[in-house]
Amino acid sequence: MNDGHLLILDDSPVQRAALREALSGEHRLEFFRGIADAAAVARRQAPALIVLDVEKAESDPAAACRALWADAATADIPVVLFTRHGGPGSRAAARQAGAADFIAKPATVQALRARVRLQLELAQPAEQGGESARRELLGLVAQSNRQRDAESQLHPWRMAAYAAELARAAGWDERGCALLEAAAALHDVGELDIPDGILLKPLKLDADEWDAVRTHCRAGHALLSRRAAPAFQLAATIALHHHERWDGGGYPAGLAGNAIPEAARIAAVADAFDALTSRRPWRKAWSVDAAMTTLRLDAGTHLDPCLVSLFENALPRIMELRTAWAL
Repeated sequence: MNDGHLLILDDSPVQRAALREALSGEHRLEFFRGIADAAAVARRQAPALIVLDVEKAESDPAAACRALWADAATADIPVVLFTRHGGPGSRAAARQAGAADFIAKPATVQALRARVRLQLELAQPAEQGGESARRELLGLVAQSNRQRDAESQLHPWRMAAYAAELARAAGWDERGCALLEAAAALHDVGELDIPDGILLKPLKLDADEWDAVRTHCRAGHALLSRRAAPAFQLAATIALHHHERWDGGGYPAGLAGNAIPEAARIAAVADAFDALTSRRPWRKAWSVDAAMTTLRLDAGTHLDPCLVSLFENALPRIMELRTAWAL
């Protein structure tokens, strides 16, 4: 795979010029107007990455992702969707079809470069087995979502998008935000070891069942920490500590305050908001106002109070993301 070769499907002269200015210094760019031509070149040349303009592509982006994912010659090439909005459900459909990432328009040069670099890193062959970290990441999220309804299957991606936005508000650079978004989607991967009868139970869990649920943090860490890729190492940290509490009453290590890694504290806020505003087997989704009231009440006990404040300040952008990830 040529690490510098990017195929870009976009028929807007203005957008092409912007992408060329942002990326040509580090990558060899090849532009296409039609997806069929781009796919044919991808099969022959195995580029490092394909950038697909959702608003300009001649066919459905999810269908394009599925076709590339299903073709052995292009399956390991990450596809990044470049979109202003994409419409409700488009991100969900494309992610389920194998899209590696989304870059929102208008994107800063720093954000564009950071997200492209991350996907190139994730596309490198794994230390063992010859499979890319990107495919492994997507596969693990899909496995952890087994037998869940369509809305619940979006929780990892939606929560990860919120986490990246909160990290940005907390001063993280664009590379860090991109890395966090990839990693945070794996926060509950340890639930693979928990029986479906417990995870999907529509009634209150008993003490033994809660004990079983609490094992998912260490199980997730054990699974993810075996990989050296930075996204997996950060994911392992988040998986282990996203149920710690600011007051020290969480699990599995009982860490408190700033002793909890910031990535895990960010993930906890994003996870709480998305869990409260999403339907669960045992309850209806809460309103955004009710969810934010709960986050404020939990600030300083369950959640990092500074991060809750930053999350509330970023709520307009969070709501845009929520709409973008709606079914």
